[in-house]
Amino acid sequence: MEAPATGRCPHCDAPVLSATDAFCCTGCEVAWNLVHEAGLEAYYAKRAVAGVRPSGLSGAWEAVEARPQGENACEVSLVVDGLRCASCTWVVERLLERTDGVQEATVSYATGRTRVVFDPAKTTVRDLAEVISTVGYSPRPLDAPAPSDDLLGRLGVAAFCTANLMLLSASLYAGWADGMEVRFQALFQWGALALATPVALYAAAPFFQGAWRGLRVGAIGMDVPIALAVTVLYGHGVAQTLLGAEGYLDSLGMLVTLLLAGRVLERRGRRAAAEASAAIAAALPISARRRTEQGVEDVPVAVLEPGDIVEIGAGEEVPADGTVVDGRASVQMALVTGEAEPVAVEAGAALVAGASVEAGSVGLRVERVGQDTVAMRMAEAVREATSRPMPPNPADRLAPAFTVATVVVALLAGWAWTALVGVGQGIEVAVAVLVVACPCALGLSVPLAVASGLGAVARRGVVLRDGGQLLALADAKTLAMDKTGTVTGGQPVVLAASDEVLQLAAALDRSSRHPIARALLAESDRRGLPLAIPTHVEEVPGVGMRGEVLGRSLVLRSGGPGCVVLEEEGQPLGLIRLGDEPREDARDAVAMLSKAGLRTLLLSGDHADATARIGAVVGVDVAVGGLAPEQKAERVRALEGPVVFVGDGLNDGSALAAADIGLAMGSGVTSSLLVADGVVTQPALRPVVAAVAAAHATRAAVRSNLRRALVYNGVAVAAAVLGFVNPLVAAVLMPLSSAMVVAGALSVDRRLRAVEARWTSS
Repeated sequence: MEAPATGRCPHCDAPVLSATDAFCCTGCEVAWNLVHEAGLEAYYAKRAVAGVRPSGLSGAWEAVEARPQGENACEVSLVVDGLRCASCTWVVERLLERTDGVQEATVSYATGRTRVVFDPAKTTVRDLAEVISTVGYSPRPLDAPAPSDDLLGRLGVAAFCTANLMLLSASLYAGWADGMEVRFQALFQWGALALATPVALYAAAPFFQGAWRGLRVGAIGMDVPIALAVTVLYGHGVAQTLLGAEGYLDSLGMLVTLLLAGRVLERRGRRAAAEASAAIAAALPISARRRTEQGVEDVPVAVLEPGDIVEIGAGEEVPADGTVVDGRASVQMALVTGEAEPVAVEAGAALVAGASVEAGSVGLRVERVGQDTVAMRMAEAVREATSRPMPPNPADRLAPAFTVATVVVALLAGWAWTALVGVGQGIEVAVAVLVVACPCALGLSVPLAVASGLGAVARRGVVLRDGGQLLALADAKTLAMDKTGTVTGGQPVVLAASDEVLQLAAALDRSSRHPIARALLAESDRRGLPLAIPTHVEEVPGVGMRGEVLGRSLVLRSGGPGCVVLEEEGQPLGLIRLGDEPREDARDAVAMLSKAGLRTLLLSGDHADATARIGAVVGVDVAVGGLAPEQKAERVRALEGPVVFVGDGLNDGSALAAADIGLAMGSGVTSSLLVADGVVTQPALRPVVAAVAAAHATRAAVRSNLRRALVYNGVAVAAAVLGFVNPLVAAVLMPLSSAMVVAGALSVDRRLRAVEARWTSS
C-alpha cells in the first residue's frame, strides 16, 4: 500500500497529510483565510518564523472597559503575547485596521502593548480579541498577569536530579578502585540514566528552544553549543548504559543545573513601557468642570474639545493644556519643571494637564486634549524609547566560532584515531572532545560575574533592573543629571536674609505648609530666632501671605525668581534669597565621575541662573536650565553615547527613557521609578559613582572569566584529542571549570574597591 503524501501546513508549517487536507487544523485554515481575505498575503513572505497555531480565546473580555474618545469612538489597550518577529506585529495591526469599526490600531513588538480605537456600535473588545486570537496570538487585558515561565521549576528538577546523579556517580567512581558487583554497577548506571532523562528532556528544553529559534533565522548564540553539549552527553550516556559502561551523565546534570542557575540569576524583567506611560497618565484627572450657557457641568475629560472653558479650584488638577482666561492661583508645575515651589498664575499664563492648583481658582481655555497634551506626549516618548534592544551578551559573539571549532576538532580527532587505532577509539575520542569542550564555563562566565556585580552595586545604594544595563554602564561617556531632587535636596533653603527680616517673615509664615514657609522656619530655627504669633493672617493666591506680627502690618510676596520680599505698609523691609543647596556629596561625586572619564551635565527645568549657580558649585562641565521635558529628552538623545541620566521628577520620565541608562532617585515619583533602568536607594550621588565603578569592575571580571573559559576549553580539548580524557577526568574537570568561573565572579567586589580607590586618590 502506498503511503499518503505529506506536506506542511501553509500557516504554522506543521506536517500534514496533503492527500487529505492542506491544513493541520481548522484554526490554521480560518487564520489563513482571514489573512488572505484581508489582502495581507505578504505576511507569509515577510515572516521570519512560521505562524502560530490558533489556541482559542481566553479571559473575561466583557469586563474590560474601553475609554471614550469623543463621539462614536472608544479606546482600549491590551497586551498581545506570542509576537515572535516584526511581521507578527505587522499582520496584527493590519488585521485590526481592516476589522469593521476599527479606526486605528498600533502594536509594539517590544512590549506587546496594543492600542485600538474603535466604534463601539460596530464592534466590541471581545471581537477585537477574537481577531487577534484567530491568527494564533494570545491577547490579554492590560492588568492581567503575564504568562509565567517555568524556568525556576526546571532549575528545581535539574538540581534535584543532579544531586542524586552525583551520589550515584561517586559510588561508581569509588567502585573502580575497590571493585563493585556487576548487578550493583548496572543498577547505579540505569538509575543515573533515569535521573538524567528529565534533565535532558525537560530541564534543558529552553536551550533547545533557543537554539532552534536562532538556527531558523541563521543566528548561532550560546544556546547552540549548549544544546549540542546536552545532546552529545545524553546520547553518549544512553549508549554507554546500554553497553554497561560509564557515561558522562553527572556532567550533563551539572552543566544544565549551573546554566539554569546562571539564567535565573541574570533574568530580571525589564519594565514594560505600558507601566511607565500608565503612571504618567495616572497624574491626569478623569473629569472636569466645563462652563456652559446654563452654568457649570461635570464632564469626562475625554469629551473636552479645544475652545472649551473649564474651572479649576484649589486641590484640583488641570485636565488639559491651555491658557488661563480669568482668576489667579498658586499652581504646582512639577509635571513640567520638576520644581517643588508653586508658581503664581493669572490671565494669559499657560498651564499643562496634570498640574495641580494649590490655592485660588482659575478659568482655563482648553487648547490641547488627550494624546496632544504634554503629559501624553511624554508617555509616548517613554513607550518609544523603552523599545531599545538590550546590549548583546559577549559570550554570544563567541558562540559561532566556539561551536564550529568544537565540531571540526572532534571530527578531525575522531578521523585520526580511527586511522591509527580503530573505529571504536575514534568514536570515543570524538565524543570526548565534544563533551570536554563543554560551554558551561563560557556560558556561566557572564551571568555569574554580572550577578555578582548587581549584588555589589545594590549594597552600595543602586538597584539595577538587569545585567545588560550594568555592562552598558561601563561604556558610558556622558552622565547628565537633573538638578532639583537629584543634585540638590529638592527643597528650597534660605541663602541670604537679615535676622530681623527672617524673624518677621518666618513668624508670618509659621502656619503655612508652603515649601518656602518650611525653608524660612528651618533657617530661623537654625539661627535660634524666637517667633511671635501672627494675627489676622491671610493667604492671598498669586500674591503671598498677609497679616500682623507684633502689631506690624506685613506682606510676604514673591520678589522674582529665587527670592521673596517682606513689605510693611507697602514699603519693602528686606529681601530673602532662596535656592537649592547641593547634596553634601555632590561635588566629590562629580569630581570622581570626571576622573572616571565621564563628561558631566546638569539639565534642569529651573531658571537658567539657579541652574548655573548649582552647576558651578558642584563642578559639572555644562549646566543648562529652563528646559521643558521634551527638550531634556532631546538634549539627552543628542549627547555622545552611551549616556547615563539621573533624575527624580515626573518631568524626567522622557529623559530617563531616552538615555542608554536611566537612574531614578528612590525618592522620585512612581513613573520615574518605572521608566528607569535602575533606582538610587539613598538620598545621595555617591551611589551613582559606585554603580559606574561596579560596572567597570564587572566588565573586567567578565573579560577575565571569558579568558579563563577559553584557556580551560583549549587545554581540555587538547587533552581529549590526545586521548587522556575518560569519564573520571571529565567528572573532575566539570566542577573545576565551574569553580574557576565562580572564583572569577567573586572577584568583582575586590576589583570594585580597587577602582574606587584609584578614582579617589588620582
